[in-house]
Amino acid sequence: MRNTLMIAAVASGLVLSGCTTTADGQQRLNKTAIGSLAGAVGGAAISKATGGDKTGRDAAIGAALGAGVGYYMERQAKQLEQQMAGTGVTVEQNPTTGNIDLVMPGSITFSFNDATLSQSFKPTLDKLATTMNQYNQNTITIAGHTDSVGSASYNMGLSRDRAYSVANYLTARGVASNRVNVVAYGESRPVADNNSDYGRQQNRRVELTVNAPQSVN
Repeated sequence: MRNTLMIAAVASGLVLSGCTTTADGQQRLNKTAIGSLAGAVGGAAISKATGGDKTGRDAAIGAALGAGVGYYMERQAKQLEQQMAGTGVTVEQNPTTGNIDLVMPGSITFSFNDATLSQSFKPTLDKLATTMNQYNQNTITIAGHTDSVGSASYNMGLSRDRAYSVANYLTARGVASNRVNVVAYGESRPVADNNSDYGRQQNRRVELTVNAPQSVN
């Protein structure tokens, strides 16, 4: 019972301290508070599952770690938003996971039916590499996608080659290769209708996800 009350106290404190008021007068938790709350619940759950007798203490430790991760990811997202402004790359932070998603449309990254990086896009990737090296606690997932023109097997290979082109460029700029994971989806995950030119342009893309770490040093 005492541990339950301590966890509740930690959680309620986080909710109260982490609320911000939006322009329309609504209150919501900021990302740092969400990370803190998740950390508190996770720390308490691990302590209980492993037979620990200091569940409340571990909830507080988890809250501190979660707050650090939330703040770390929020700062990183803001820096990436500033760097990618005007480049054609969209940046969005997932409010649930804290992960940062960057979408790089094919129109600015590659020529049609080609996996060679556009020279004009390389300065954008240079900026991205700088941030990835500065915030080096994250792993990075790079996913390649295509439209439905051509065979599914060909598109799978093309999407893989494009994802690797981005990954190889970043690692050549100092991003540790063990932080980078490449996946290929080919034409299997469209975000728009492949029956129109506009839709196919949307589907030809590379998505890069900056994954939130468990903790930050």
